[in-house]
Amino acid sequence: MKVPFFASLFLGLCLAFSSAAAQAQQATLRAGDTVDIRVSGIPGDEISVVSASQTIDEDGMLNIAYIGKVKVSGMDSSTAQKAIESRLVSEKIFTHPVVTVGVQSNMRLVNVTGEVKSSGRLQYTPDLNIMAAIAGAGGFSDFADRKHVKLVRGGKVSVYDTTKFSKDPSLDVKVLPGDQIYIPQAGVFTW
Repeated sequence: MKVPFFASLFLGLCLAFSSAAAQAQQATLRAGDTVDIRVSGIPGDEISVVSASQTIDEDGMLNIAYIGKVKVSGMDSSTAQKAIESRLVSEKIFTHPVVTVGVQSNMRLVNVTGEVKSSGRLQYTPDLNIMAAIAGAGGFSDFADRKHVKLVRGGKVSVYDTTKFSKDPSLDVKVLPGDQIYIPQAGVFTW
């Protein structure tokens, strides 16, 4: 049977989006992430009280109705779901809650600025590294200093010689949501 072009294109796009959504769901939660918390298996009038969109605070906590703060930073979404469910049951709030925690993937971004062809924000994916982020920003400009690429993570600055990454790709550094990558102009190293 011959599959029409648009049907196969639609199927391919659906698979790509579901794969990206699955990666976002299993990414490690961290402070600053916005998550959707949905609770079912509880009385209908309680669903809107417990279910909400929240941003994980700087201590890695979510503030859940009835149980207070729950540490979720460092967990994937399925582990966070179990932690919240466990607290709701152990504190005798609900007997059989079913919790889903979904990361709002549009909130997981990496900034790439400086001497690249198209500075801006890139969507984070778990396999994103410095060179892939630079490629996603159009690649280095003709004036880029490839030996002093800066990665800013949590206020700490690290400098990398990306020319070494092409010789040994295992040296390339994974980036995390919220990271900033800055490529200075050659001859103007300031940090």
